[in-house]
Amino acid sequence: MYVHQVKLRVRYAETDRMGYVYYGNYAEYLEVARVEMLRSLGISYREMEEQGVMLPVRELRITYHKPALYDDEITVRTELRSMPGVRIVFNYALFNTAGVLLSEAETTLVFIDAESGRPRSAPANIIGKLSPYLG
Repeated sequence: MYVHQVKLRVRYAETDRMGYVYYGNYAEYLEVARVEMLRSLGISYREMEEQGVMLPVRELRITYHKPALYDDEITVRTELRSMPGVRIVFNYALFNTAGVLLSEAETTLVFIDAESGRPRSAPANIIGKLSPYLG
């Protein structure tokens, strides 16, 4: 398993009238966490796209336990638990500074050949960078 954490600050524009983070903004938090996790492994979305590989989200599941509030510092813990094939699955847990679990989520993304638009296997360089952690 590979685990990465990133901290984010809730901005006022991300909240609703109750002062809670609007539910749709969690997808952006997950994207930031996912991109930063891949970057920590030396994997760049830009380089993948330049090599003709796209990585769209196929599925997003999220459970909200407690609200995140304006100006909270949120820690997003992202886990990769298995080696990707055509799909790669990320698991997330979001915590406030008191360590309270705010939400849990999972995203499934699919490797797509940009030219054909068809699913493809994860690129060899990505498998190589994940192998020390996921065997």
